[in-house]
Amino acid sequence: MSLVSLFITAFLVNNIIFSQFLGICPFLGVSKKIETAAGMGIAVIFVITLSSVITYVVQIFILNKLGLEYLQTIAFILIIAALVQFVEMFLKKSSPGLYQALGVYLPLITTNCAVLGVVILNIQKDYTFVEAIVNSVATSAGFLLAIVLFAGVREKLETSDIPESLKGSSIALISAGLMSIAFLGFSGLKI
Repeated sequence: MSLVSLFITAFLVNNIIFSQFLGICPFLGVSKKIETAAGMGIAVIFVITLSSVITYVVQIFILNKLGLEYLQTIAFILIIAALVQFVEMFLKKSSPGLYQALGVYLPLITTNCAVLGVVILNIQKDYTFVEAIVNSVATSAGFLLAIVLFAGVREKLETSDIPESLKGSSIALISAGLMSIAFLGFSGLKI
């Protein structure tokens, strides 16, 4: 599989939100405004990419060499938690407004199943180091695309005439489902 094919597949065809349904909590929680959604998406890109690099090295050069593969999940969670703490401290100092807007969802990146899912899938699919990085960047960019598109839809829904019974999370879930169906159109993409 070429790197371009891997990128397009991870970005659109197997979109982490709309096809694999991972990372739904921050997707629904932080997607009310485009600016906040974009900030979360960028933070997720950073965390997924850097955690993929570090976890790949830890898996290949420490866990596999010492026969400690069974500690993979624990080791990966610790690495992801440390990276999220780094991102949280960085945002608190450099962008207090974004830090406040992300609120509780920023530390929840630690438990975001999309982050752990990507790093584990990189190992399970036997990707090379470069393939793991490409997959991580593409998957997290797909997360950014999904959350920003959905935030745009939700902003438009705020000014739309919606029946009272559908307002709030009801229309958000219906919209997310429709967007997921739309992304199924990419499944026939020949690369």
